[in-house]
Amino acid sequence: MLHISALEKLTHELSRLPGIGPKTAQRLAYFILRAENQYPERLSEALLRVKAEVHDCPQCFNYTDTELCRYCDDIHRSDESICVVEEPADIMRIESSGAFRGRYHVLHGSISPLEGIGPKELRIQELIDRIDDGLEGRGPVIKEVILALDADLEGDTTILYLAKHLQGKGLKLSRIAHGVPIGSDIDFIDDRTMGRALQNRVEL
Repeated sequence: MLHISALEKLTHELSRLPGIGPKTAQRLAYFILRAENQYPERLSEALLRVKAEVHDCPQCFNYTDTELCRYCDDIHRSDESICVVEEPADIMRIESSGAFRGRYHVLHGSISPLEGIGPKELRIQELIDRIDDGLEGRGPVIKEVILALDADLEGDTTILYLAKHLQGKGLKLSRIAHGVPIGSDIDFIDDRTMGRALQNRVEL
């Protein structure tokens, strides 16, 4: 890259985005530089606007630009079940299946001691408070909690922590099944996925 301070700064900031490596960041920086004059202004405006207008939903901690997010504000959804996810983007993946019509709770991450992320850095206490409020008559009674977290070490650690702290509250507690994807060839399934598939087998 040419040693141009402004271009290097833009490339550096773009490379900090998830999934964007140095070469991709450089291509994006050159694209922005070559784009029509109005594009950088529109991009800047969009970035500033999203930071100014989008905030956490005070109930489930999904992203929203209104008082409550669309899922908390929907009177047609069931209050008896909560699906717990790591990130707001996970909600869209679950919604696209059409299989869940309850409420959500976003943790904004998972427990990862190596990265210095413990339970206090996540929205775990708020989840416990939502459940306790229902038990004590201050809110809807929650009967089921579905843990839709990633099938990795951090996700498993978070699930174990939640299971420990949610026991004894009269809940049906479950986690989403993990295993062989539909349409995949069993020859290409890794050992961990195969193990999960066997653990989550269903009776015919």
